[in-house]
Amino acid sequence: MTTMKAVAVRHVHFEDLGTFADALAAAGFAIEYRDVGNADYLSFDPIEPDLLVVLGGPIGVYEETAYPFVAEEISLLQTRLAANRPTLGNCLGAQLIARALGARVYSSGIKEIGFSPLGLSYSGLASPLRHLADISVLHWHGDTYDLPPGADLLASTPQIVQQAFMRGRNILGLQFHPETETGAAFERWLVGHACELAAAGLSVPDLRADAERFGPSLKRAATAMIGEWLEQIDD
Repeated sequence: MTTMKAVAVRHVHFEDLGTFADALAAAGFAIEYRDVGNADYLSFDPIEPDLLVVLGGPIGVYEETAYPFVAEEISLLQTRLAANRPTLGNCLGAQLIARALGARVYSSGIKEIGFSPLGLSYSGLASPLRHLADISVLHWHGDTYDLPPGADLLASTPQIVQQAFMRGRNILGLQFHPETETGAAFERWLVGHACELAAAGLSVPDLRADAERFGPSLKRAATAMIGEWLEQIDD
């Protein structure tokens, strides 16, 4: 099997590829993380990687003044997306892709945090997201976006309409977190977002219990979903 290169842009260390890592390895990808805070983390040719994954983080796409690197990531994504190179975004990553495609990103006015199922559109049921039907996935966000031009809406929840989109076969944005791991990995999420959870009045023990309850089925479904998407992307 020919080894391909996947670059993962990581904004906080515990929000990594999670369960997606094994699926990428099984599909023949060697993974290289690029971490915010390293001076050269965006110093790569935007077109060159066989796959670019932009991961989550607790900031807003519209906060370029506070976080100047956001504008740099959007510029990099604009170049890559213009070339229709395979690109995946999780949560903040999906919002960055939406912005790079010309859509508005803004506060939803609510915190959608916790495990709940998606409602799949007709396009979603015909896409790799069909594996997530009736599966409780992890939601952890306060922002949303308008559907990017030329993209298909794949999934919604009662609280937030925009939960996933695809543009063609190569561009996939996921507002939620199907890659979530349980156990020690999820504990890092709970500690890392402790202030946000306290402000939202959410129960850490309840989230931990839900992760253990829904984690195994989510891992199976998410592995099937990302595996199918990787099979269908165009080089």
